[in-house]
Amino acid sequence: MTDDAPANETPAQKALRLKQAKIDSRPQPPRGGKFQREQSARIAAGKSKPWMSR
Repeated sequence: MTDDAPANETPAQKALRLKQAKIDSRPQPPRGGKFQREQSARIAAGKSKPWMSR
């Protein structure tokens, strides 16, 4: 375990740093896809579910 913490780090700061490192090391979902294309094209959220409209 690398300990590149500053000498005056509080326990709360250490816990936050370790938590952020653990979150960053988690595998991330792939970017892009239908949802982000719809968002970039400003398509209304309900357009992908035509059965939800009256």
